[in-house]
Amino acid sequence: MTNKVEICGVNTSKLPVLTGAQMRQLFEAMRNGDQEARTQLINGNLRLVLSVIQRFTNRGEYMDDLFQVGCIGLIKAIDNFDLFQNVKFSTYAVPMIIGEIRRYLRDNNPIRVSRSLRDIAYKALQVRDSLVNKYSREPSINEIAGELNLPREEVVFALDAIQEPISLFEPIYHDGGDPIYVMDQISDEKNQDQNWLEGIAIKDALGKLSEREKLILTLRFFEGKTQMEVAEEIGISQAQVSRLEKAALHNMRKYL
Repeated sequence: MTNKVEICGVNTSKLPVLTGAQMRQLFEAMRNGDQEARTQLINGNLRLVLSVIQRFTNRGEYMDDLFQVGCIGLIKAIDNFDLFQNVKFSTYAVPMIIGEIRRYLRDNNPIRVSRSLRDIAYKALQVRDSLVNKYSREPSINEIAGELNLPREEVVFALDAIQEPISLFEPIYHDGGDPIYVMDQISDEKNQDQNWLEGIAIKDALGKLSEREKLILTLRFFEGKTQMEVAEEIGISQAQVSRLEKAALHNMRKYL
């Protein structure tokens, strides 16, 4: 009992382990309509589901939910496994279990993606799996797009759309000291030293203008008002606003 771990009410320490010979006998019996053999195959391969869901432990999902979804993938693998193919059941089942879990995670993604994009992405993943089995290598995007008869860019966009978001505080490297997070690898173009220095220079240049010129530029470029609105606010014509604005910008350029 010391190693007991319960998922969905299943005591994982007591899950059975089937030998290759037992698996074959049960598959043959199941093909002949024995539903008890099917149940034994499911129970005898639950450890396979457990090993797969360990890959998804950092997604913030409940393990019970992932276990149940993984079991659906396992059942599909059992129902579709061909004994006469020269492949181990685990080799066949693991991708199906992973695919079922990934489909669940995508469908429950907080970022909503259109149905058409998801359909293209799912088809692309199915084609990718079939090409891997056919050529024993990772296919290129061009090959996947060719099989789907779609533009490469459309396939890339669809696959990007279903990628799950990650936290900026997700650690990507840890050597025993301070970890490096995703946010440490992302540049902030809005908050660079150059922009900061430019802000100081603009503020300094504004200080060299007359009060009227400063007011016009503040209303125009910091508050987003039109020349007509500025003219009405300070009581001059739009032509005068335009002339003063140009003169003020010309003066600022000398200081910048």
